[in-house]
Amino acid sequence: MGSGQVTSSEPFDFQGKHVTVAGLGVSGVPAAKVLHGLGARVTVVNDGADERARAQAAELEALGITVRLGDGDTLPEGSELIVTAPGWKPDKPLFAAAERAGVPVWGDVELAWRLRGPGAADWLAVTGTNGKTTTVQMLASILKAAGLRTAAVGNIGVSLLDAVLGEEQYDVLAVELSSYQLHWAPSLRAHSAAVLNLAPDHLDWHGSMEAYAADKGRVYEGNRVACVYNVADKATEDLVREADVEEGCRAVGFTLGTPGPSQLGVVEGLLVDRAFVEDRHKNAQELAEVGDVNPPAPHNIANALAAAALARAYGVPARAVRDGLRAFTPDAHRIAHVADVDGVAYVDDSKATNTHAAEASLAAYEPIVWIAGGLAKGATFDELVAKSAKRLRGAVLIGADRALIREALARHAPQVPVVDLDRTDTGAMRAAVQEAHRLAQAGDTVLLAPACASMDMFANYNKRGDAFADAVRELGSADG
Repeated sequence: MGSGQVTSSEPFDFQGKHVTVAGLGVSGVPAAKVLHGLGARVTVVNDGADERARAQAAELEALGITVRLGDGDTLPEGSELIVTAPGWKPDKPLFAAAERAGVPVWGDVELAWRLRGPGAADWLAVTGTNGKTTTVQMLASILKAAGLRTAAVGNIGVSLLDAVLGEEQYDVLAVELSSYQLHWAPSLRAHSAAVLNLAPDHLDWHGSMEAYAADKGRVYEGNRVACVYNVADKATEDLVREADVEEGCRAVGFTLGTPGPSQLGVVEGLLVDRAFVEDRHKNAQELAEVGDVNPPAPHNIANALAAAALARAYGVPARAVRDGLRAFTPDAHRIAHVADVDGVAYVDDSKATNTHAAEASLAAYEPIVWIAGGLAKGATFDELVAKSAKRLRGAVLIGADRALIREALARHAPQVPVVDLDRTDTGAMRAAVQEAHRLAQAGDTVLLAPACASMDMFANYNKRGDAFADAVRELGSADG
């Protein structure tokens, strides 16, 4: 782990500055309004010119903000700064033009970081391919249990700009950051941060796994107290080693096994801390029971340990970790138990939209009848199927790219019966649940963990999960 004193970013005077906001939408509109309010001369550029974009443009133009629809590639004359929506790819012509002109590019996270006032709340930051939202919500719950004024912000919950500029005063913020947001946040310096895991995702945006990992690793830059990493995922520890942190910042691992010194882990059904204790070579502090984690699936226990590590880095007492975990309720469609029908458990993990998330979900149960498929987004399924084959009673495949999963099952789990549903109508999920019910035996789990995005058949993963839950309840009432 490198070290070096990192000074906080210089204040930026926006008065009269020509600032270009790239992209309307969730982050662009508030950013444009904030910058305009700070006296900047704001121009918003946007690729699309659909009805929603026109409505947002009209709202901004009424405030005196210039909006250019249908041209997100040209750098407006006189631009001194670009503030971009996180989803805009780094290879867009606008950014190449900015680089040639020496114009800095910030994301909404960088803007929020620069706008923090004196005595601003510390940031505890979380990134990773999967588990970010749950971990940040657990962390906020623990911080609240310790009596701290906090909120879950960033990629979820309260917007970072609102948290930084709003009237509410916070002691510390639990901040979820995506790789996109980190890419555009060069001066962010968190109190402590965690990278939960790294698996191929968003490679179409970043261009390579190396670039994706490097952007995730930015979360450790300038950390003051702890860089939290996943002992089971060496790539996260490598990122800690490469990070330039403040003197005295420590690497703290979390593991589902027995923790070594400077780690948090699990011993005989207890979550324990051997990092933030006196004489960590001999002592461990009990934090909570595995049963305090809801649900106590392995990957969720890992999330809880990461949240606990960040809270402990901030000085939170052990009791608050336990109380916060007990008070936490996961969001819908994240390994949510829907119902038991004929001795079979039905579990909705529609949020498992990539292979890494599905693998974690499949590892939590056995035997499983697996409902999977959708839009693969370039993913391959051999590794997932090979690791999970022994747990599978059967598989029901839906969606546009189901053939990729079917072929992986044929290669690595030829003994597993597969139902291939060639339909995308609204009744497809009901049919999938009925087929899964037919394959399942008492004691099994029917698990919706699609390993794919949902947009081929559903508006989003929430709607897919709702369709699954509705079908299960229908099944239960028919059998009841």
